Amino acid sequence: MGQEYFINNQKLEDKIRKSLPSQGGAGAGFDLSASTQIIPTIDVTESAEGSNLRQDLQTSMSFNDITHTVTTNTTNNIITNTGYFRVFGNFYHTGTGNAQLQLTDGVSTKVILNFGGGSTAINNIFDINVFLSAGDILQAVTSNTATILYSTTRQIADINGSLTDPT
Repeated sequence: MGQEYFINNQKLEDKIRKSLPSQGGAGAGFDLSASTQIIPTIDVTESAEGSNLRQDLQTSMSFNDITHTVTTNTTNNIITNTGYFRVFGNFYHTGTGNAQLQLTDGVSTKVILNFGGGSTAINNIFDINVFLSAGDILQAVTSNTATILYSTTRQIADINGSLTDPT
């Protein structure tokens, strides 16, 4: 059994009471103490799970992990595998026409983004995240040769939600 020491430091006590209201911040609290007894601590943060990168850095773009697609006057399957993906790019047209990003399961289709307009040139930028389960496909569709949809994709997590590190 270890020895126990009491700590009398007003700054530390005030900080604990402010940061941890359940430890006496709402009223009279207990004195701070220290012990020579070793108490194991279990770290359940992402770093302890083996990831050395912050979540925002894990979603970074890299040469090996992105796919770029140009769609004009056709339908392109942009993503056909499962998981979570970031999709960004722009739609450009110089006349009438429209473009869409859509999800299909082979039976029905749901439009995610629909770009279109009048006869003046237009440029729209997009940046979205999508999830594809088994059998889902993300498609880019444009209606004519004056309509171009540029898209870049990167898988940010697998189907189970485990983040994909850039390579």
